[in-house]
Amino acid sequence: MLAQQRQDRILTELRRAGAVRVADLTELLNVSDMTIRRDLEQLAADGVARKVHGGAVLAGQVGFEPGFAVKSQLAQGAKQAIAERAVALIQPGAAIGISAGTTTWALARHVASMPGITVVTNSTTVADVITAIDTANQVSVILTGGVRTPSSALVGPVADRTIASMHVDLLFLGVHGMDARAGFTTPNLAEATTNRTFVDSAREVVVLADSSKWGVVGLADIGPLSLAKAVITDDGLPRDGLRSLTEAVESVLTVEVPQ
Repeated sequence: MLAQQRQDRILTELRRAGAVRVADLTELLNVSDMTIRRDLEQLAADGVARKVHGGAVLAGQVGFEPGFAVKSQLAQGAKQAIAERAVALIQPGAAIGISAGTTTWALARHVASMPGITVVTNSTTVADVITAIDTANQVSVILTGGVRTPSSALVGPVADRTIASMHVDLLFLGVHGMDARAGFTTPNLAEATTNRTFVDSAREVVVLADSSKWGVVGLADIGPLSLAKAVITDDGLPRDGLRSLTEAVESVLTVEVPQ
């Protein structure tokens, strides 16, 4: 198969799923991972794809939102390292908020083993993983209710009213994109509203976002970079991203991603 044929096939998969993994493409096209990475670099240069850890996502569609299953397969090493750093910020007996997202879902796996914690979440996957791991019911989980989005977030008036009635010590917020001018964003209008309500209910906000989120701008605004007390990201963050975050946020924590 010629390079152009491979790239056309990869683009077809991107348009179908919104994201692709290098490991899956090597099996699909029966070529080496280096070949796939070169193809992804070419697609990125053509402006139709954006490379992320372990794969690529479709570029240029601010309103597009891949499903949870697709997003959970991307940047897994970075998300796990970020989650491990984030859990160290949780104090015993704290009431915390965990928004929807695949990085916050990774955090939930660690939270499930912390007795005495209360978790308010609008994520069905976060609630599910805590319930599955915490068989002794040591963690109190409050699921907001609401209308489910492709990212397994519960949004809308029911979710917003529930969150607005709560007060959490610390909110761990997942985002679709972060940008110096646009701030934190998401493709889903209703999810943006629910996230803003979550931010208002929290004493402190910690954003969990791998470096591939930098420079990405979703359709709907959550708020400026300064809404976060801390951002936990990985060492792949570009220099301009680190500079912008450092200027706007009290603390920027970068974790090393295992190779």
